[in-house]
Amino acid sequence: MAEKRMLIVDAEVTRKIEENRGDLNRSEFLNFLIDRQLTEDSGNQNNYVNKEEFDQFEQGIKELLRNFLEFFISYGLELGKQPQDKTFDILVQKLQALGSSGNKAKKS
Repeated sequence: MAEKRMLIVDAEVTRKIEENRGDLNRSEFLNFLIDRQLTEDSGNQNNYVNKEEFDQFEQGIKELLRNFLEFFISYGLELGKQPQDKTFDILVQKLQALGSSGNKAKKS
C-alpha cells in the first residue's frame, strides 16, 4: 500500500479541485495535473513567437499586400479605365513604399 501524506491547501484550491476533477478522486486528479505540467515543460512547447518569426510574418504580410495592390492596379489598367481621382495615386505610392520596404528587408 502506498504511503500517504496530508497536503494542506487553501479553501479556494480545494473548491477548484472539486469542481474540475470529474470522476477522478482528488489524488488521481492532482497526479494527472502534475504529470501533465511536467510533460509540457520537458517538451519545450513554445506558445509564443520570437522576433525573427514575427519579422518573417510581417514581411510576408507586406508582400501579400503589395501583390494585392499590384493585382488591382494592373486589373484596373487592363480594363482600360484611366484613373480620374487621387485614389489611384495613393495606391501607387503605397505600392512603391511597400516595394521599397520589401527590398530593404531582403538586403538585410
